[in-house]
Amino acid sequence: MKQSLLWGVLLALSVGPVQAGEKEVAMKLVGEAAAAVAKDRAGALAEIGNKAGRFVKGEVYVFAYDLNGVMVAHPINAKLVGKNLLEVPDADGKLFRKEIIGQVNASGGAMVEYKYKNPQNGLVEDKVSFCKKAADLAVCAGYYK
Repeated sequence: MKQSLLWGVLLALSVGPVQAGEKEVAMKLVGEAAAAVAKDRAGALAEIGNKAGRFVKGEVYVFAYDLNGVMVAHPINAKLVGKNLLEVPDADGKLFRKEIIGQVNASGGAMVEYKYKNPQNGLVEDKVSFCKKAADLAVCAGYYK
């Protein structure tokens, strides 16, 4: 109940008129990916890491960290997989992954804003990611503002 309440609050606080569709897609994908991890962790991680998989919808895609900040699946940049990114800042120096892991560990979910390179246009843009704890992982998806 606590996680579903938090998830509902995060959605209510974050949905605005412009990106409502992408926000909803990101949250839906996170929920589906978290459920997939609960059923079959290895299969879900393989699907999350699949660039042509069901967890990629244009600019919105699912990625996952372990709870120490190691990237365990990323469909767009496979070079990140296996790396501990906890102390790697965004373009403004924000340790957003540390914030993600902290919030996920504390409450089971997170909503974090940061700067990240958009794979569609190559520009560093503002991004908002939603994350959900699934087993020993932080499963995330975000949208560009």
